[in-house]
Amino acid sequence: MSDDDLVFKALADPTRRALLDALFEQDGRSQSELEEVVQEHTEMTRFGVAKHLRLLEEANLVLPRKEGRSKRHFLNAVPIQAIHERWIDKYTAARASALLDLKRALEDES
Repeated sequence: MSDDDLVFKALADPTRRALLDALFEQDGRSQSELEEVVQEHTEMTRFGVAKHLRLLEEANLVLPRKEGRSKRHFLNAVPIQAIHERWIDKYTAARASALLDLKRALEDES
């Protein structure tokens, strides 16, 4: 499976998106802290959260770091930015260019 496919698969699930949102709000959370966030949205076991985190790690969206006996999770936004540049930027560039052309045309009439 390609890196893009892993990212899209990871982002397809609302629980994983909630985990990413939680890490965006406060980076470096433990699994138990993330479990509390998930519990606000749905009932899920510790093992379920661990499975979602593992998938996010495989997609390189979450980077774990051991600190003593605990493990902290950090958001890695680079894969999301790569998706944005590949799939979104190229579609919005034509619209932005058209707006600039319109602006120039209106300014030339003045």
